[in-house]
Amino acid sequence: MLSIEHQLAKKVDFKECINDISTKTTGLFISILYYFIEYVNIVFCSDSLFLDGNQPLLSLRSLNASREGEDVTFFIIHGLADLAGHRMIFFSILLLVYVIILGGNSLIIFVTVTDPKLRSPMYFFLYNLSFVDMLFTSSIIPNMLAGFLMDQLTISFNGCFLQMFFFINLSVTGRAILTVMAYDRYLAICNPLRYTAIMTRPVQVLLVVGAWGFGALCPLPATTMALQQRYCGPNVIRHGWCDPSSLRRLVCADSSVDNIVSLAFALVALLSTGILILTSYILIFVTMSSMAVTQRLKALATCTAHLTVVSFSYSAASFIYISYRVRDVRIIVSVLYSALTPFLNPIVYSLRNKDLQDAIRRIGLRLHLVVLSAPRSIQTGI
Repeated sequence: MLSIEHQLAKKVDFKECINDISTKTTGLFISILYYFIEYVNIVFCSDSLFLDGNQPLLSLRSLNASREGEDVTFFIIHGLADLAGHRMIFFSILLLVYVIILGGNSLIIFVTVTDPKLRSPMYFFLYNLSFVDMLFTSSIIPNMLAGFLMDQLTISFNGCFLQMFFFINLSVTGRAILTVMAYDRYLAICNPLRYTAIMTRPVQVLLVVGAWGFGALCPLPATTMALQQRYCGPNVIRHGWCDPSSLRRLVCADSSVDNIVSLAFALVALLSTGILILTSYILIFVTMSSMAVTQRLKALATCTAHLTVVSFSYSAASFIYISYRVRDVRIIVSVLYSALTPFLNPIVYSLRNKDLQDAIRRIGLRLHLVVLSAPRSIQTGI
């Protein structure tokens, strides 16, 4: 162990580090700036030391430790460190994907809220799904983007568990809303005469609230148990964010019960929503088999976009569980799942839904007319 004098000598000048980090984070989103400020606070308000100028000494007690008897008060996100030679390439790709996710889902929310012709329950659920997708990606992608720009990305102890909870929460909530949308399609196709009487606005709100409640309930036991464990070092998380399975590897005691509880609730979230969606579509296809060809095609057109999104979402989630034991593959699949699913949702619904396409054209035409009339208004005023 290094002496105290040698440890202090290893710390670089505060102002020089601030200038160095500031140059690396120029042009970054405000959300990423939060992690940057937290990084500076952890590094310079604790006794985390660096060997050879870059490599961290992992298992030291922080001077501002608030959890008595535990060495770890922050974690180091290290899952993307192997991409050191291609950081800026991956940063640019992920940043572009994130901008498209925010832009595409914001467009869907704006169109479905402002267009008077999109007042059906399907579009109410759609803009709730878009809102969840935006929150889901914002819980991890800004952190990954910051990791590409920093030699060492850290996150506080409590911040790590908050990120883990919201990542699972929003992931499960998204699947629950997809389940609600499948139930909506079932009512519209299998029971059209009573559809408007059943799917009233209070029922729609109740279904969305239930989806959020289910999403909050599923990660709560595993997150609570993980928070009560003791983490005495090392504190390096081999993932792109605070992944539950990667975090459990750092527990100093036996975590077999945590693994069982986490797996049980993951299966509940995955299988319960999957079975309900599958049941809805089985009943839909049975009803469609007795329809005329034109009615069948029309009914199928209303389900195509939802079926595509569901297929991709559950396929990606299944690949994550299959690749669980291969660390590098699991990280890559997890990153693709977290980014590509919300990325494809607005694209799929925009391409597959004619009403949404028409609404986007109307919004574009309105904006075009506003832009054209603006110079005339200025000239008239002059």
